[in-house]
Amino acid sequence: MQSTRFALMLCAVLLAAFALPATAWNRSPATQFAALPSGTAHPEGITADAGGNLYVANFDVSGNTSVGTIVVFDRSGRWLRTLQVDKGSALLLGIAFNPVTGDLLVCDLGNQQVLKVDPQSGASSVFAAIPGGSGGPNALAFDAVGNVYISDSFQATIWRAPPAGGVPVAWVSDPLLGTKGVPPFGANGLAFNQAASALFVANTGDDTIVRIPLPGGPSGIPGTPEVFVNSINGADGLIVDAADNVWVAANQADEIVVVAPNGRVIAKLGDFDGIDRQGAPVGLLFPASLVRVGDFIYVTNLALDLRLFGAPTVDSRWAADVTRHTIARIHAQLPPVRGL
Repeated sequence: MQSTRFALMLCAVLLAAFALPATAWNRSPATQFAALPSGTAHPEGITADAGGNLYVANFDVSGNTSVGTIVVFDRSGRWLRTLQVDKGSALLLGIAFNPVTGDLLVCDLGNQQVLKVDPQSGASSVFAAIPGGSGGPNALAFDAVGNVYISDSFQATIWRAPPAGGVPVAWVSDPLLGTKGVPPFGANGLAFNQAASALFVANTGDDTIVRIPLPGGPSGIPGTPEVFVNSINGADGLIVDAADNVWVAANQADEIVVVAPNGRVIAKLGDFDGIDRQGAPVGLLFPASLVRVGDFIYVTNLALDLRLFGAPTVDSRWAADVTRHTIARIHAQLPPVRGL
C-alpha cells in the first residue's frame, strides 16, 4: 500500500516538473468609456486634444445623416458637443491634430479629401484633395516639421502634404500598400517610430503591418516597403508607444495586438463578449482606431457590417445587431508575458 502511494506521489511530482507553461494571453479587459449620442453612429477615427478631450469621427453608413459628424467627449466620457462637418460626407475616417500647426484634420473617404475642421464649430475647408480619381484617404501621421502623411486604402499610396495643406504628392506607392483581400482596404493606420527612422502602415485586407524604412528620416528618400508582420486579422488603426511597440486594432479579431520592435507579439488585449440589453457591444467589436491619453488606450468600436460592401465577415451579423455605438478603453500598462 505504501509503495503504491509513493508511486502516485512520484508521478504527481514528475508531472508538475514537466508541465508545459500556460500559453493563454493575460488580456486586459476592454470596458465601455462612452456611448455616441442619438443620431450618430459607427465611430471610426479618434484623437485627443491637449486637454485630453476625445474627438471621434463617424463613418456613418447607417443613413442617419449625409453630413460628416465628429463627437467630442471629455476625459470622463461626458458628451461635450457634436460637430457637423459642413463640407464633409458621412464617411469620415482618421482624425488627428497636427502637433506643429495645431490644426484638426480628418479624412473624408466619401469625397476623397482631407478636411481642416474648426474643433468648436465644425466649419471646415479642404486641406488636401486626393489625386487619382479613386482615392481612399484613411489615416494620418505627421513628421517633426508638420508635413502630413495620408494613407490611401484604394490606390496603394502614402501621400504627403505640406503643413498648410495643398496638393499632396505620392510619397510612397507600392503593391504592399494595396490589397485584394477582405475587408477591401489596403493602407490604413500609420505611425512613425520614435526615431522617425521607419513608418509603420497597417494593411487591413492583407492582415499585415508594412514597414517603410527611412534611412534619412521623413525628409529623405523612403526605402523599399517590407512586411514587418503577418497575420493580424484586419489590421486597422495603429499607434507606436515610447518603447517603439506597435499597438494595432485587429478589427476582425476584436482585439488590440501589441508587437515589439523585433516583430514578436507581446500582448493581445480586449475581447468581444456579446451585446448588452441596450444594444451596445460588450468589449471590442470591429475596433478601428486607438489613441492613448494618460493611463488608458481609447478604442472606437466601429461595429461595421461589411455585408454593406459585399464582403461578409465573422463580425457582420453581430455588427448588424448593434443599436448603441460606443468607445471602449483598455489600461495602457502591458500585462506580464511569460518568457519576457
